Amino acid sequence: MKRVLDFLCSLVVLVLLLPVWLVVALLIVLESRGGVFYVQKRVGKDNRDFNLYKFRTMRPDSDSKGLLTVGARDSRITRVGYFLRKYKIDEFPQLLNILKGDMSIVGPRPEVRKYVDLYTPEQMRVLSVRPGLTDYASIRYVNENEVLAASDDPERTYIEEVMPAKLALNLQYIDNQSLKEDFKLIFKTFTAILSH
Repeated sequence: MKRVLDFLCSLVVLVLLLPVWLVVALLIVLESRGGVFYVQKRVGKDNRDFNLYKFRTMRPDSDSKGLLTVGARDSRITRVGYFLRKYKIDEFPQLLNILKGDMSIVGPRPEVRKYVDLYTPEQMRVLSVRPGLTDYASIRYVNENEVLAASDDPERTYIEEVMPAKLALNLQYIDNQSLKEDFKLIFKTFTAILSH
């Protein structure tokens, strides 16, 4: 049932937002060189890699300077990219991932392999479900960039503090998941984005 709802909802939203996609694509291309989309390998259900899609918000080759975004004004982020990130518009292309079956609307946010390799056996349980477009960790850490910017060692802070806390929330979700919980989480996500 969840998969059917994921597919139908994603398809409807994709069609409705097509004009917005075209405007966003044009703004990205006009501001900086590079493609419209950013594709990154993430780890999904059953520990399998997949290509995650986003609208590009950084200048080309930004990954070579680190995988974490530190601070709201990370110098790698374009002006259009800052706006897209603030309102989570850069995440819209993941609706394609949902259509393909790589992701669900609600589920643990997919992580890059570098950090998944650090998971404990218990934390690996987050890979027993499809990753999602939103989760409780995304809401709790809507200001993650600022948290990392305040650290003397953002990488260490992420690995030792932020990541374990996010995974704990994801495991709670997995142990209590239901369609009612998913709708509740979607509502909370919209509220968090609009109030951020």
